[in-house]
Order: sequence, then structure tokens, then C-alpha cells
Amino acid sequence: MSIQKPTSPVKATTQQFIEIEEIQDDIILMKDYSAALVIEVSAVNFWLLSSEEQMSMVYAYASLLNSLSFPLQILILSKKMDISNYLDYLDQKINTTTDQLIKTRLQSYKEFIKNIVKKNTVLEKRFFFVISFSPLELGISGVNTSLLKKDYVLSRAKTSLYPKRDHLLRLLAKIGLSGAVLQKQQLVELFYNLYNPSITGKPLAPIESYTDVVLTNN
Repeated sequence: MSIQKPTSPVKATTQQFIEIEEIQDDIILMKDYSAALVIEVSAVNFWLLSSEEQMSMVYAYASLLNSLSFPLQILILSKKMDISNYLDYLDQKINTTTDQLIKTRLQSYKEFIKNIVKKNTVLEKRFFFVISFSPLELGISGVNTSLLKKDYVLSRAKTSLYPKRDHLLRLLAKIGLSGAVLQKQQLVELFYNLYNPSITGKPLAPIESYTDVVLTNN
């Protein structure tokens, strides 16, 4: 007579607490059927500009914000910079260089970089503009989200978000900033690293190649 072992109840996973339902192309669809589009904006070293250039940049940025006819979320992501790849690159150069003088200087430079990082916290900053879409923009049908279908919401979200995206990119170009719309691969990597802060800047394989949940050993 076989004895059936008791099975433990299925516990809730972290994914149940994440608001993201799906990422398609460059659109993030939330569980409440709202959606968002993310634009990463290039940085400017403000303090290297002359006082006239600084004032011009401030007025141009204020003009950009005042000209918008839709809500916009500004996100600044600041995290400790991972220089391990750069140190590996220096090691490769040191090992392949035959000139002893250059090798010595590269080794000295590598130690200099390591000491700077040890003594000072080197931060990497990234800047994002987030344009959102609410299911209420669908009219009366958007009030009861349980009756909505993903494909329909995504289609309507793209219709609403893409003109705003193009308008914002044009405004950014006018003040000398470049904006790049994050695609699915970049969005997944962004959120993966946000939800796994102990992993600094971990690149992922192409999303389509994954057939199971991405797990890490911490």
C-alpha cells in the first residue's frame, strides 16, 4: 500500500506583487490595464556649461515642461556603478601588451581606478521620462477593466502614447537632449535589475530565448 506524501500548499510568488502584466514591444501593460511608455534621456554635465548656457538650458527645459498637454513622470535612477567589466578590459590589455612601459602604466592606472572606487562611491545616474495611459481614456468601456482584452488595450494604448512620444522626442531634440524609447529587451533588463538590487547591471540573454522564470542564486 503506497502512502501518499502530504503536499505543501502553494505559496504566493513575488510575481503576484509586481504590477506589470506584460511587456509588448515598447509598451508596459499593468494589471489594472493602464499602460506606460519609457524614454531614456541623455545626461548633460550642467556644471561644465557657462552661466549663460546654464540659464539657457534651464529656460529651455521649463519651456518644454510648460508646453506639454499630457502628464509626465520623471524618474532618476541612481545606483552604484559596476566597473568590473572595465577592470577586466584593462587586465586584457595588460596581458596582451608587450611593451613593458605601457604595461606598467596600465597596471598603475588600474590600481588608481580601484582606489578611487574604494574611497568614493561612484554612482551611475540614468534619467527617464514615463508617459502613461489610463484605461479611463477608453471611455465607458474602461471603467470595468474585467471586460477588457489585452490586445485591444495595447492597441489603444499605442494609439494614445505614440503621438505623445514623438512630440516629446522633438521637444528634447530642440534643447539638445537625445531620447531613446526603451524596447522590450531593455525594459525587462531595467526592471530585472530594479527588483534584484544585489545584481548590478546584469545583462540578460534575448528575452525570446527564455522558456522559464529567470532565477538567481543569492
